[in-house]
Amino acid sequence: MNKQTEFVLRTIEERDIRFVRLWFTDVLGVLKSVAIAPAELEGAFSEGIGFDGSAIEGFARVYESDMLAKPDPDTFQVLPWRGETNGAARMICDILLPDGSPSFADPRNVLKRTLARAADLGFTFYTHPEIEFYLFDGEPKPGEPPVPVDQAGYFDNAPGAAHNYDFRRKAITLLESMGISVEFSHHEGGPGQQEIDLRYADALTTADNIMTFRLVMKEVALDQGAYASFMPKPFADHPGSGMHTHLSLFEGDRNAFYEAGAEYQLSKVGRAFIAGLLRHAPEITAITNQWVNSYKRLAGGGEAPAYVCWGHNNRSALIRVPMYKPAKGNSTRIEFRSVDSACNPYLALAVMLSAGLKGIEEGYELPPGAEDDVWSLTDSERRAMGIMPLPISLDQAIAAMEASELVAETLGEHVFDFFLRNKRAEWAEYRRQVTQWELARYLPSL
Repeated sequence: MNKQTEFVLRTIEERDIRFVRLWFTDVLGVLKSVAIAPAELEGAFSEGIGFDGSAIEGFARVYESDMLAKPDPDTFQVLPWRGETNGAARMICDILLPDGSPSFADPRNVLKRTLARAADLGFTFYTHPEIEFYLFDGEPKPGEPPVPVDQAGYFDNAPGAAHNYDFRRKAITLLESMGISVEFSHHEGGPGQQEIDLRYADALTTADNIMTFRLVMKEVALDQGAYASFMPKPFADHPGSGMHTHLSLFEGDRNAFYEAGAEYQLSKVGRAFIAGLLRHAPEITAITNQWVNSYKRLAGGGEAPAYVCWGHNNRSALIRVPMYKPAKGNSTRIEFRSVDSACNPYLALAVMLSAGLKGIEEGYELPPGAEDDVWSLTDSERRAMGIMPLPISLDQAIAAMEASELVAETLGEHVFDFFLRNKRAEWAEYRRQVTQWELARYLPSL
């Protein structure tokens, strides 16, 4: 028994933890949970907890359904909203097959495999997400438009937005009590829209933190008579919710993206990583933007990128190279701006890393950066500059992903095939819908 496992068992006893929740994530990024008694924990650490994988979205077929959830003791945290007495804690699990090997269907394992590939090349992958979401009054009511908790805007410090201060203060307090460090928080551009930015961490920790973050936001909102939604585009006329993600590679303690004196202080490795992301961006978009509604955000303006290009401090570009801070070479990074906050973070970080590594391994050349406002250019101007659009629908994104060797290799055959089948079904169901817009436009006149 290692020291961390001993620490977990001792803490559970000392803090009167009565329930231990074992969390894992299905292929679509939905959090799953099973609660066990503390007495079962030593067995869970050594052997895992068995469950029916065929009942989990994308995990297994009925005839190969036996799976094991094995908790990672490094992810142990007490759940602060469950109270001090008869408390509850959580650990995030790796999913194993009955023989103890990693499950081919576990999104966390997909990311771990990709991180191992980066490690073989000498790199550690660090990430920093800026997570946007909306707060709405009451409870969601099918068929009725959501009501934002305020009418405030970007960075507003309005008296009417006091609800948001209370919400963000409590949410951040809970996050930090669970070991999740927050860098910034503020009101975003849409009514009721919030942004909370997590501090830089290794990619696996970031993905675990994002899954925890989404649950904490929903718990705090419910406690305050509201609800939090990570839907990419809930309003046609207000900004969507993205998750701009800052990325960097380190070689030991050295930032591999930094080169003193280079343009934007960006090294050859950093430039090749950007080139890989650009070349493979259409192929990975079905993963980073996996819902029908995701494409309403990408096509809807509001600083959501719709075109494959990069730029220095250019917020209309898909990839932005933030301004260099003198004497802070280790802060050199890139910002990938298309990701939305409703993605599966394990799969999204895996495909972003894989695309960047491909650029490094193959020596991709970085095209010229875009210094113009890309949204304001005409289609012919963008074509002349070699700037291509991202997929404009889930259907287009599925087609690009289906032809991608890079995504197939990164996800593995099982996750790749399931994801495509599920998304094709979602698109087919969406195409059959008759929307309110169609009824309002056509019913009176046709």
